[in-house]
Amino acid sequence: MVKPTPRPLKVLRKEYVTNNMLRVTLGGDAMADFPKDQESGYVKLMFPTLDGSRLMRTYTIRQQRADELDIDFAIHGDSGVACHWALHSQPGDEILVGGPGPKKLISEDADWMIFVGDMTSLPAISVNLAQLPDQARGYAILEVQSEADIQPLAKPGGIELRWIINAHPGEDSQSLLEQVKALPWLDGKVAIWAACEFSSMRTLRAYFKERDDLEKGNIYVSSYWKHGLNEDQHKVEKRQDLDEHEAA
Repeated sequence: MVKPTPRPLKVLRKEYVTNNMLRVTLGGDAMADFPKDQESGYVKLMFPTLDGSRLMRTYTIRQQRADELDIDFAIHGDSGVACHWALHSQPGDEILVGGPGPKKLISEDADWMIFVGDMTSLPAISVNLAQLPDQARGYAILEVQSEADIQPLAKPGGIELRWIINAHPGEDSQSLLEQVKALPWLDGKVAIWAACEFSSMRTLRAYFKERDDLEKGNIYVSSYWKHGLNEDQHKVEKRQDLDEHEAA
């Protein structure tokens, strides 16, 4: 499959969704042939550097309209290349965008479902929740940095949201797992969708693997970042971890 050529998109506008979630809307003439209906898919944003090279970072398409995309940035200070760009970009600024990549949607071959994630996966979980059928049941455990980061989400009435406040994301690999273990387990077949920091992902994956009432095809568990590493370093560890996990 030939990868689409990166396209130059322009910053149209910016707004804070919550205290630590900044939405940047991208658009322009290059959106003319962008595939439709790509919400929850991902794009590669290519940030320019001082030496003339570009650093790629992966972000979920939170919302898509005819000629624009919304990308939500979880802001953790001004040090990372992506956060720095999002904070300082202005309408009219241009950035190369690769993709879109595949959607990450929960398996609907289940009687109920569990979503688990932090602020980096909140855009993807938000799209998943909004696209569920009205009769869907289950839970979404969502970790955010402060109470001010709790946001209204479109979802079926049978999905219970459980917001967890963690001012220091990535420092406790057990917090999300403890919340999952505390859930009242519903009857029937369950589907799992979890994405978060690397160490938290590993503890969740190990727990789900140990359970004998889960079907492998109904489990999606991924790490979106690792505490203390940039995305390039995280990719190396993620690939090594996956190889070791598949070999076990």
